[in-house]
Amino acid sequence: MKKIGFIGVGIMGKSMVKNLMKAGFELHIYARTKSKVEDVIGEGAQFHESIKDCVQDCDAVITIVGFPQDVEEVYFDQGNILDSAKKGAYLIDMTTTSPQIAEKIYEEGTKRGFHVMDAPVTGGDTGAKAGTLSILVGGEKEDYEACMPLFEAMGTNINYQGKAGCGQHCKLANQIMIAGTLSGVCEALTYAKAKGLNLQTVLDSVSTGAAGSKQLDSFGPKILAGDYAPGFFLKHFIKDMSLAEEEAAAVSVKLDVLEDVLQMCKGLEDEGMGDLGTQALIKHYKW
Repeated sequence: MKKIGFIGVGIMGKSMVKNLMKAGFELHIYARTKSKVEDVIGEGAQFHESIKDCVQDCDAVITIVGFPQDVEEVYFDQGNILDSAKKGAYLIDMTTTSPQIAEKIYEEGTKRGFHVMDAPVTGGDTGAKAGTLSILVGGEKEDYEACMPLFEAMGTNINYQGKAGCGQHCKLANQIMIAGTLSGVCEALTYAKAKGLNLQTVLDSVSTGAAGSKQLDSFGPKILAGDYAPGFFLKHFIKDMSLAEEEAAAVSVKLDVLEDVLQMCKGLEDEGMGDLGTQALIKHYKW
């Protein structure tokens, strides 16, 4: 396995492409706007003007795009991956998307002789840059094992979750956890500020105790600094939480905290904050 097609060279994708090249893979990329990927082209990635040209000779194709409709577009629309990739290729969707879409790609791709996996990631832009992403894989276990060198170039915590769609279900569980944890960080800081505490001292004090978390470590300092640059877009978090809410409802599970945080984030998006990072949730509290 040498030639890798990569579609979705954004905040996460750029670093993933760079790490794959560092590991010795030959990267072929497609992006709607070439100017946005000039940096990875300069580092050796080969740019193609269409999805068809990008994927047709590749041993594996990785996608990490924005929304479920984007996933369906790149796999099923005219000039799509399923019509253009070479037979026997590994097709790996690393977007967080609907488990039903993952199952649909798997079923159609398997019929056509492809090896299909859903492999969403968690770890944000920091994990993507460092090559320390957690990768959550659904599909056939032998395909997961065959693609381990690819996964190891991008992540360090790589786990097989089960059949097609299970990677997506695990990622949605992850996003449910983040919703509760991040809202807890925001509420704690709001309370501490209102009581006149030194907020940096609060962070230093609680980060190593029972309330310590990745969300606190990653976003507490950014909130104090007023840094809302996206490591992960608020609008994409809304998408993920909406998917989780739908999937929970399908099995009659009510997730009260998730629903509350989702509504908070939707309110911020309505105010034009969808392109900020998820730490912008603090703005719900009139920070």
